[in-house]
Amino acid sequence: MITSSQENQEDIVLDNTLRPQRFEEYVGQEKVKKNLRIFIEAAKKRGDVIEHVLLYGPAGLGKTTLANIIAKETGVNIRVTSGPAIERVGDLGSILTNLQDGDILFIDEIHRLNKIVEEVLYPAMEDYKLDVIIGKGPSARTLQLDLPKFTLIGATTRLGALSNPLRNRFGAIHRLEFYTEDEMEKIIGRSGKILEIEMDEEGCKEIARCSRQTPRVANRILKRVRDYTQVHGNGKIDRAVAREALEMLDVDHFGLEPTDRNILETIIQKFKGGPVGIQTIAAATSEEIETIEDVYEPYLIQLGFLARTPRGRVVTENGYKHLGHDFPMEKQKSLV
Repeated sequence: MITSSQENQEDIVLDNTLRPQRFEEYVGQEKVKKNLRIFIEAAKKRGDVIEHVLLYGPAGLGKTTLANIIAKETGVNIRVTSGPAIERVGDLGSILTNLQDGDILFIDEIHRLNKIVEEVLYPAMEDYKLDVIIGKGPSARTLQLDLPKFTLIGATTRLGALSNPLRNRFGAIHRLEFYTEDEMEKIIGRSGKILEIEMDEEGCKEIARCSRQTPRVANRILKRVRDYTQVHGNGKIDRAVAREALEMLDVDHFGLEPTDRNILETIIQKFKGGPVGIQTIAAATSEEIETIEDVYEPYLIQLGFLARTPRGRVVTENGYKHLGHDFPMEKQKSLV
């Protein structure tokens, strides 16, 4: 899926080329950058490591990139892993004991950490101690290891899925917001220059409009449009070529794909526009609940096409109009 904000193998290769290395190169998230700069500068003046940082927000907005920039700005090494990859306490112990003073440990999808592993992480974050249990049964004993002073940077798409004890141990918590269209144009323009793609302003605007306000999606679409113009055009991306490529990819001018439209259409046709529960939507569309919540729903809500209510999801008047349906009179009356 071209507009999925979930990372794939191509994105990993692409990110190595396009990922900003410094705050000056990073477009958008101005408040977060300002706070992090002060945070890092203050730690440098104290001669101390920075406190643990938690970054949250929808996928593809630059949490991993920010973690790498923090490491570059502080001049330390960064070790990257993810919550699902740390299956056992021993895995975590191996990672922590191999860190150096000041190093950064970045855990992506930290909300998916094993609960037992998470509990071992508490003293490591607070006191830089690692409790290791040796042996089993009555003869088991606890060995406490000293750890280097490190900084944990966690990233999550679901802040609410983090336990309170873990969330409270982070000294700085920042939310990454969706990007504006102007910011998306700057990101696409920068990526185009790095990839040596010839593109005019209107072509850049067209891609930006369909990029779901997400840099990862923008870079992926840019590559597909480049491929299209090299085969069917003259190698230059303008508005017409960009639109033709996006139509071929079945991406509309809001960046919606067939699955997005299917979710809205299903709620309208089968459930009279809602309210309907997320489990029912998942069953009716044959999509995973997590996929709907993490990939599709945030952007549909951001556009104002879908709303969450205590009783379930509801398609808004804008959502009806986008799909070419009349908004039901009884729903209009209920809004008066």
